[in-house]
Amino acid sequence: MELPPLTPSTLYLVATPIGNLEDITLRAIRVLKECDVVAAEDTRRSGQLLKHFGISKPLLSYFQFNEARRSEEIIERMRRGEKVALVTDAGSPGISDPGERVVKAAIAAGFRVEAVPGACALVAGLTASGLPTDEFHFIGFLPHKSGQRRNKLESLKAFEGTLVLYESPYRIEKVLGELNEVFPDRQVVLARELTKKFEEFLRGKPAELLVLTQKRSLKGEFVVLIAPEGESDVESPNQTGGD
Repeated sequence: MELPPLTPSTLYLVATPIGNLEDITLRAIRVLKECDVVAAEDTRRSGQLLKHFGISKPLLSYFQFNEARRSEEIIERMRRGEKVALVTDAGSPGISDPGERVVKAAIAAGFRVEAVPGACALVAGLTASGLPTDEFHFIGFLPHKSGQRRNKLESLKAFEGTLVLYESPYRIEKVLGELNEVFPDRQVVLARELTKKFEEFLRGKPAELLVLTQKRSLKGEFVVLIAPEGESDVESPNQTGGD
């Protein structure tokens, strides 16, 4: 079956692998092959991805600190009828990554925005966590300052669903210490290195996981999931995969 061509003057939000290169969809590969330009958070990283799939396209750099200026350039390209694929380093553009401002600018200018869905660490971590998925609240990254971070966690106490946030390996021990103060009796799941060789799910109360992180050097980006109050215990701590 012959697939329809890409639509001119369209911004395509293309999800890219979060770890395993096979995370990418057939549709994403086709869009990257047929677009006119790829707007990338990191042109070097995206360039390697394109090379892996045998794709050669002009790359336009956009990131947090030049997103406003690049948005104008992307809009101008779409005015000329170009098909623009927007990608981030990993996962879906706009989810704790640049992209939201570009999307708003494109919509305000009257252009079509089309999502090309795929890998997302939030969904991967949540669905395999064993915690409730019917209702959840995604926080993204917590504030860098400890006082603001603590206030944010306190404000989440009243929420009834699973809490999901992202965290770096450099702050995971500190965040677990704060979770032990704010949510000492909640079940927590740490999902790290998702879809990579050493993917691992660590489950337990904050204090148990804190001891574990002090014994082991845990690398990679984390999805941290906090069970609703009163959720029955999962096996603790349960490890899947490992170093």
